[in-house]
Amino acid sequence: MDEETQGRVAIDADICGGRPYIRGTRIEIAIILDALAEGLAPEQLVDHYPQLTIEDIRAALSYAAELSRESVYKLATA
Repeated sequence: MDEETQGRVAIDADICGGRPYIRGTRIEIAIILDALAEGLAPEQLVDHYPQLTIEDIRAALSYAAELSRESVYKLATA
C-alpha cells in the first residue's frame, strides 16, 4: 500500500468497530465503496460528506484494490 493511502486510511478497534475508515472522520471505507458502486460520482460523495476529499476517495479505492490482491473470496455461481 502506498504512503498516500496509508496516511488516509486508518483502522482502530475503538473507532468504527475496527473497520477501516478515512483518518480524521468516522466514514468507513465500505460506505465510500458502496456509494461508488451505486453510481455516485466522487464529487457527489464529497458533496454528501463534506469532510471527505477526492484524495480520500482515491485512497479508499486504493485500499480496496490492495485487499483484492491479498484475498480471494468465493462468489456463488449462478
